[in-house]
Amino acid sequence: MPKMKVNEDLCIGCGTCESICPKVFKVKDGKSHIIADDCEDCDCQSAVDSCPVSAISME
Repeated sequence: MPKMKVNEDLCIGCGTCESICPKVFKVKDGKSHIIADDCEDCDCQSAVDSCPVSAISME
């Protein structure tokens, strides 16, 4: 299972990732944070692809 990563220096807190994968991402204090490593119920690749500043990656 891929591990999600958010580059907080790039993140603008738009919330797109949270709207796509609410079980994995949570926007808090203006930045996205990983709240779970479980990507089984959502499309994390879509969250990566939809980030307007390319702040999300999968390892």
